Amino acid sequence: MNVIIDNFPLYLNGFLQTLRICAFAALGSLVLGTVIAGFRVSPVPPLRWVGTAWVTVFRNCPLTVVLFFCAFGLPEIGVNGAYFWFGVTGLVLYTSAFVCEAVRSGINSVPAGQAEAARAVGLTFSQSLSSVVLPQALRTVVPPLGSVVIAMIKNSAIAGAFGIGGDLFAVGDTLTSARGEAALPVLLGVVIGYLVITIPSGLLLAWLERKVAIAR
Repeated sequence: MNVIIDNFPLYLNGFLQTLRICAFAALGSLVLGTVIAGFRVSPVPPLRWVGTAWVTVFRNCPLTVVLFFCAFGLPEIGVNGAYFWFGVTGLVLYTSAFVCEAVRSGINSVPAGQAEAARAVGLTFSQSLSSVVLPQALRTVVPPLGSVVIAMIKNSAIAGAFGIGGDLFAVGDTLTSARGEAALPVLLGVVIGYLVITIPSGLLLAWLERKVAIAR
């Protein structure tokens, strides 16, 4: 425990950087995944093909490969930037495929009569989806989306291995490799940092699920 106490400022900085990564990646993947889910149920065939291809590629591609492409492949084609944003981009691309399928399952659970009624009063597909179907669908997908977000938080450790810098993974690597600290207490501090993020996130999602269930 002395290692954790002596290096608490370093752990705190790593915790905040990891929290920042997770916040950006969660927001981006939820927005992008919802858009792709809309593509998947669209009446326009090209959009359905794009949505299906997106999910097929990213859901079946290892996260390490996606992060490797973002960190080292994008600069090769002229896309330059900080490794922080490359890591966030990789997490968003990968996680959005799982968000898409969770949201699509929620959309499919909404009775077809809801969409038919929306079309009967003159709403377009996009209007009925955003105003009628999605608000009902999102209530049913809180548990699977919660699992996806928590998995994404844990996956951020893999993103840290690609040079984002300053996150909990980097803290553990610095203390064990550069400073020669014992691995077990160092990793214990890293684990505690991730638990401080994932456990409250799980409790928040459980509370949200109960609130939504009451609202229904």
